[in-house]
Amino acid sequence: MKFYLVGANGRLGKALALEYESVEITALSRSVYEDWSLPGKSDLISRFFGGGPGESATIFVASGLLNPGLSREDLLRVNYQLPKNVIEGATKLGIKVITFGTIMEALLHSKNPYVQTKVLLSEYVDKIAADECFVMHLQIHTLFGGGQPSSFMFLGQMLSAILANKPFKMTSGRQLREYHHLTDEARVIKKIAESSVPGVTSISHGKPLSLKAIAENVFSALGKSELLHVGALPDPYEENYHKILKPTELVNSSDFRESLPAIVEYMRGCYARNVVKK
Repeated sequence: MKFYLVGANGRLGKALALEYESVEITALSRSVYEDWSLPGKSDLISRFFGGGPGESATIFVASGLLNPGLSREDLLRVNYQLPKNVIEGATKLGIKVITFGTIMEALLHSKNPYVQTKVLLSEYVDKIAADECFVMHLQIHTLFGGGQPSSFMFLGQMLSAILANKPFKMTSGRQLREYHHLTDEARVIKKIAESSVPGVTSISHGKPLSLKAIAENVFSALGKSELLHVGALPDPYEENYHKILKPTELVNSSDFRESLPAIVEYMRGCYARNVVKK
């Protein structure tokens, strides 16, 4: 079995590369696939992966743009058209393709441009999988670990406020989120990838946290509780306040570390590294 990785420079891509480092995995450079999102590139992709012996293979398409503030055109190009072209080009060779999305595809009817591109991808995978093509689309929860949190994410926003010693205004924090450490996620993805169940699958451990609990524990651990202002912002109408997803059948609770202490430890490390830089 050969493994290929598209998007090796991203957080998830790096975690997958480490998980598969004991076997042969080829991390494709961006120069190889940078134009694969263009129309009509599926034949080029077929030629790229069809040049060697007919050994079974799996392609992980871990590239993606997460920031909903980016242009819709860029989000569609990277989050939808690229993996779609890879699926079209590779599955005709009998190659397994695994793409990634967000659990918010299933939880909410979101107007978030990032989520909308992932909904398009999951709908396409559902259709292709029904045609007996082996493609999987994994809906993942919020990931942490692997360097500093992105500035537009909840953890990144908190860290920015703490480092600037400025008030952090948030909603009531009743929103529920599962947080998964990247190392744990990569291990679970490997387990799921070895299964023979095509289509759309969510990766859940069934133990969500409220944003309020996360914020209170992080600010307290860093001695900055006075900066936290819970309830200073209105609650969004479309949010997950109640739904708890069942654990994925292929996943054991022991596959994931306990989220809250792991998040606090991670944020302590991020804070310490930034303080040292100053």
